[in-house]
Amino acid sequence: MIVGLFTVFFLVGMSPGYYTPALSNILTAKGLGSEWIERAFLAGPVASLISPLIIGALADNRFSGQKVFGWIGIISAVLLAAAFHSLETPRSPWWFIGLLAASSVVAAPMWSMLTGISMTHLKWGEQEFPVVRLGGTLGWMAAGFLTSYVLLADRSPVAGYAGAVTRLIGGFTAFFLPDTPPVGKSRSLRTLLGLDAFRLLRERDHLVFFTVTMLLSIPLAAFFMHTPQHLEALGNLTAAATMTIGQISEIAAMLVMAMVMTRFRVKTVLMVALGLSTLRYILFALAGVSGHSQWLIAGIALHGLCYTLYFITGQLFLDRRVDASLRTQAQGLLTLASNGVGSLAGTVLARMIFDATVHAGHGGWSAYWWIQAGCVAVCVPVLAVFYQGVPAPRRDGR
Repeated sequence: MIVGLFTVFFLVGMSPGYYTPALSNILTAKGLGSEWIERAFLAGPVASLISPLIIGALADNRFSGQKVFGWIGIISAVLLAAAFHSLETPRSPWWFIGLLAASSVVAAPMWSMLTGISMTHLKWGEQEFPVVRLGGTLGWMAAGFLTSYVLLADRSPVAGYAGAVTRLIGGFTAFFLPDTPPVGKSRSLRTLLGLDAFRLLRERDHLVFFTVTMLLSIPLAAFFMHTPQHLEALGNLTAAATMTIGQISEIAAMLVMAMVMTRFRVKTVLMVALGLSTLRYILFALAGVSGHSQWLIAGIALHGLCYTLYFITGQLFLDRRVDASLRTQAQGLLTLASNGVGSLAGTVLARMIFDATVHAGHGGWSAYWWIQAGCVAVCVPVLAVFYQGVPAPRRDGR
């Protein structure tokens, strides 16, 4: 079971790992400017507003989770391949944006669903989940190296094709995961639309956690959107591979998550993650001042640690506290807050800040990253003041 979950996480992580770090440079190579880059990066956030809660509710109440996951993987893979193929035709760039958006709507629940499936079957979630989730990190790393050094596709739609094929394989593989029948029994329209998940926001710590997650995800959108362009501006032409440096620290963090979750309070771990996230963008700003990529690479190296300590802690935090009938929807609500609302706002703001600083020459990359660092820093006092850390009873006596 652990091997199967690890394998699917590997394939799910590998798919976007091919094209996401390279997307800005792929579109630039096709002669598309910052407005098209913004539109491409908006596809995922908009999708995350639409489908994770609804599909999560279906898995919680109507259909076996692994079957739903398998089909959304297959369908989204076909749409993803069509999107990148459109870049090699005389068609309007809107074809690419439309097909990418359609693929994203279908694929948006994949991470949250796979998390829910894993939590259902892992006996010791806090010890075993970081191990299977490590597969996604290793898959992303492998894809980055393959994109830069094997496929030579840092500026080519080939990276998108590779992502589509990998996702297709992941979809088929999911059918062999352990059966995950729905736990909930409700057939109400409210439940089937995933609206029951919003009940979680009535509890203070949940509300604070989801709010801070949304705020943190606003500057996080800039990481994938503009770090590859900054790398290229500093002479690094293998951005996809360089971006995988962040996954090295993510591996280290995954391996110690079990110890972290048993020895430290959730609030402490989240606060450390926010502090490191601020430091990451400060290092990026220093790269803008000095013109040396070493500062940028140092910040990238912190990314995996920041991500794991915040988001994996958050996933485990939710699994501790929510009823089994809301498990997938709770993870979907996290996706909506982070990849949806936060990333949507972050993508729009990142483009505006980029145009005002880097493109217009007002402060350049240094000013751009200082603003992002400030956005992360705002999250620290919000969590420190409003999160109480009151323990909640665990499900099933765990």
